[in-house]
Amino acid sequence: MSGPLAWSHRTTEIPEGGLHERVAATGVERAAIAEELGLVSCEAVEANYAVRALGAGRYRLVGALAARLTQACIATLEPIAQTIGETFEVQFWPAGSLPDTGDTEVEALSVPEVEPLEHGLIDVGRVVFETLSAALDPYPRKRGASLEWQDPNDGEEAGAAGPFAALKKLKDQS
Repeated sequence: MSGPLAWSHRTTEIPEGGLHERVAATGVERAAIAEELGLVSCEAVEANYAVRALGAGRYRLVGALAARLTQACIATLEPIAQTIGETFEVQFWPAGSLPDTGDTEVEALSVPEVEPLEHGLIDVGRVVFETLSAALDPYPRKRGASLEWQDPNDGEEAGAAGPFAALKKLKDQS
């Protein structure tokens, strides 16, 4: 297990009818998420999911993530509150039976995501964390914020001392 959410289930503990869970991140887990993802704060992370056996040692994890967090605006650094809602679906297969795609190109969304089943653990926390990380706005911007930079020397004085000032003087002399 890796990441700030240590939510996992042993395959031996999953009942025949499947496992249904609803979990919420603790304050310590939310603080770790905020630090790892560079957030101003993480107010809530909840996941509602089910794990079912598919047979042949394979399992299917399906769920939904809901999160409330705050990111910093890339232009002003002011806090921006966000609400995220995402679904996820991952199949866990024994390492020796992973599908071999070979050298053929596969469209990312055309096949289910399949991950190796390691140490008999379904690592729900990692899947939830990765789903949250992928759903974040990489460039959060507060409404009306601008990234336009203006040279403080912009104006007539800057034109007289700019990079082409020497060429202009030569032209004017001829």
